[in-house]
Amino acid sequence: MKLLKRLVPHPIFSLVLLVVWLLLNNTLSAGHILLGSLIALILPWATAGFWAEQLHLHKPGLAMRFLLLVLWDITVANIQVAKLILNPRRKLRPAFIHYPLEINNDFAITVLAATISLTPGTVSIDVNGDHSVLLLHSLDVDDEDALIAEIKARYEAPIKEIFGC
Repeated sequence: MKLLKRLVPHPIFSLVLLVVWLLLNNTLSAGHILLGSLIALILPWATAGFWAEQLHLHKPGLAMRFLLLVLWDITVANIQVAKLILNPRRKLRPAFIHYPLEINNDFAITVLAATISLTPGTVSIDVNGDHSVLLLHSLDVDDEDALIAEIKARYEAPIKEIFGC
């Protein structure tokens, strides 16, 4: 088991690399499966020393539901942002928001920041030194507290569960 762990230090990363390789090449030929598998094994092994901690999914089923939720939110947010931008009479209310973090795991904070940035209309800018506040910018903010509550419930709470923070 220890030998397998040394050879494949990040199995999820390896699997994702293989799938992305095959999708980018748009083929399931034996040569691309072999080459993708080599890349998926060598890259995580070669970079294992740079990883701060091992990724542990405590609830993989919730992770899949979360991914679907984020994809849905990206679609809906694209439509909302298009309406905001295309409506010349609409006065935008951009704002910087100091979002208080409940999670303290670096990887979980990165996932939260990426999720926020992937959703059109908001972008994560910075996390403070003690990892307690994430600075966000939003294109149109009616109620800052409501936006914070929505992000906490919709994104941060599932991320806490998924990674066991």
